[in-house]
Amino acid sequence: MSRRTPRLFAAALAVGALLLGGCAEKTSTDTPAAGGSSAAAAFPVTVGKLTLEKRPEKIVSLSPTATEMLFAVGAGKQVTAVDDQSNYPSEAPKTDLSGFQPNAEAIAGKSPDLVVLSNDINKIVDQLTTLKIPVLLIPAAATLDDTYQQITDLGTLTGHPGEAADLTKKMKDEIAALTGKLPQRAEKLTYYHELGPELYSATSKTFIGSIYALAGLENIADPSDADGKNGGYPQLSQEVIVKANPDFVFLSDTKCCQQTPETVKARSGWAGITAVKNNQIVPLDDDIASRWGPRVVDLLRAIVDATAKVPA
Repeated sequence: MSRRTPRLFAAALAVGALLLGGCAEKTSTDTPAAGGSSAAAAFPVTVGKLTLEKRPEKIVSLSPTATEMLFAVGAGKQVTAVDDQSNYPSEAPKTDLSGFQPNAEAIAGKSPDLVVLSNDINKIVDQLTTLKIPVLLIPAAATLDDTYQQITDLGTLTGHPGEAADLTKKMKDEIAALTGKLPQRAEKLTYYHELGPELYSATSKTFIGSIYALAGLENIADPSDADGKNGGYPQLSQEVIVKANPDFVFLSDTKCCQQTPETVKARSGWAGITAVKNNQIVPLDDDIASRWGPRVVDLLRAIVDATAKVPA
């Protein structure tokens, strides 16, 4: 996630959501990946319009989410450079390359045989293609199925289809286990998910909103973008939040903006909110809450564990 202001980050998310439909075709797999972690993958392989004749050994990732996926499917040793925001896992070869201001010359200087991007900023895909550098564009996932497909695609292109299949199965099994133990409630618990102290949030129509829905929660931000004009990322007002009186406040601005349960409790007019009165303000890891890859299971677990403390 960018360390930019919440306003810019929310705006970037909104734009990404609106553009997703036009980019998603670039990550569709033409042939299904092999199941199970058995024999080594055969090349050439094709994902969308991209065909690799041999296994890439110098991968550059300019997407923190893609970086996490690549390492999770066993392709970490093939990754030779990642962008300045890719801080997980710790062994990722972090550089000063930028995914927000990609420079074709700097990327080419790493001699990559595959570049993975999340945004086609300044037509960087065309620039790299002109340099005969293979590029995979994987935009922010809109659904869990998108996440599974992206993991599958990266597994296919890197020669780890079996590991990718194992990973997606593990994620699905863990998510099923988490949602399967949810208590039956007469009324859904409500929540406010905070992207930043400027009170930007995310509706149920976004990826992050769909994770909360899996946990059986009701989103107070939904009415603020009922027509979808804000791309699922509206800026709420204090009055709207106080009136909605959410049972929970989830903070995904703990790193970028140093928000804590204490700073929320100190906000003028918030003392009467149920989440504040009942100490149900939940700090999240900003990165996990904004990278929709393998660690989305950890995000769901944090939400489920927090809400499970409220008696059904």
